[in-house]
Amino acid sequence: MLFKTEKFERQVSLQKKVLDSILSYCQMKHPNEGILILKGKSKRGHVLIEGLVIPPFNYSGPSYAGFPHSFLPFDMSYVGIVHSHPSGSANPSVTDLHNFFGLVSLIVQSPYGDDDIFAWDSNGDSIKLAII
Repeated sequence: MLFKTEKFERQVSLQKKVLDSILSYCQMKHPNEGILILKGKSKRGHVLIEGLVIPPFNYSGPSYAGFPHSFLPFDMSYVGIVHSHPSGSANPSVTDLHNFFGLVSLIVQSPYGDDDIFAWDSNGDSIKLAII
């Protein structure tokens, strides 16, 4: 075998200060969805989220949020996005999966508490999320 394919168990670690910022932003944007870019590092299936970026020219409403990717500066530390679901469901929609960005997508459900955030991969499968 020329190439070794090792299967990694995906895991996401989110710093507590970043979680607090995400929850505050989602509460501020309610009843509309909010969207942010996740900054961090990824190594061997483990994604560490250390910061956030407000996407330029982002737009949102009660059931949608997005941004034009062409205006993003090149930055290798972007690892995914986080957005809110004011409806209260944390499951990714088909639109969420079609517009997947980066390695991980976090979804925050209303009422935006510490236990209302979930991580997903591009297939819509749940990823273990740890708050550090």
